Amino acid sequence: MIPRYQTILFGVLLAASVVMGVSLWNQLRRAHERLLEGGDSAPTQAPEVAAAEQATLMVANEADNSLEPRVLSLPLPENPEARARAVLGKLLDLYAAPDAAHPVPGGASAIAQVFLVPIAEANGKTTPSGAELAVVNLTGAFAAGHPSGLETETLTILSICATLNANLPRVTKVRYLVDGEPRATLAGHADLTRTYIAAEAQVTGGAQP
Repeated sequence: MIPRYQTILFGVLLAASVVMGVSLWNQLRRAHERLLEGGDSAPTQAPEVAAAEQATLMVANEADNSLEPRVLSLPLPENPEARARAVLGKLLDLYAAPDAAHPVPGGASAIAQVFLVPIAEANGKTTPSGAELAVVNLTGAFAAGHPSGLETETLTILSICATLNANLPRVTKVRYLVDGEPRATLAGHADLTRTYIAAEAQVTGGAQP
């Protein structure tokens, strides 16, 4: 017979999981509503008038399945969503280059929008640290043209997560959309239905799914 305290503990944990799941779903829904309303004010590229700043890109390398930090000077706007879009655009431009260690076509145009949504606690209040969920909306053309394979898809997903966290430390979680809609995988393998923990992507010498 299961002890009463274990039954109570299980019930509490189950209720907390349900509340957190509902909260995360509401955050994703809010970002999707903003997308449908045209609420993304981020420009396609960082304005040329933006001041140049150092940005850390976590660049994927297929030779050893690693993410390697690369510091570049980029014109970065003040708006956090525009800033996120600018650094991710540069990251994907590197992948589209002829000599890329992780060749993926598409470049900066693959990033349709980036939304930053405050993460709420179980009680509905925002976290004291101001943690944010980044919702990255990729284009369907990018997903269609991405090389298929678990490792290559995972490297792309993790490098985006790690680059966001390196430049916007408040981004602790990342979700993906394709053409504004949920999608099962990037190109048949890497899971796009889950929420990624950005800090867990900060690895070198062997990125893991």
